[in-house]
Amino acid sequence: MSRGWENKSVQGMMDDHDNRPKHREPEKSAEQLAWEKKKYGLELSRKGVVNDLERASHPRQRAQLEAALQHLDEQLAALGLVAPDQKTGTGKGDAK
Repeated sequence: MSRGWENKSVQGMMDDHDNRPKHREPEKSAEQLAWEKKKYGLELSRKGVVNDLERASHPRQRAQLEAALQHLDEQLAALGLVAPDQKTGTGKGDAK
């Protein structure tokens, strides 16, 4: 008998799942996805360079890492703080 009760319970959960409101984010354009991917990659690279720079002790290595950090900062600045499809003109966070 418990088997029938379990089936009704599962069926009720499935019905609740089907009837719940569906809140989905709007689809992102290919341009928006590419922008987010590039920004994420640059930010991740920057974090790695900053971590390496904190541990570097040799002057040549530090100079090389500082140049890499400057290059990444320039790329982030060129990418901009605002996604291509945002029209408000305000970015989220900062480039560093």
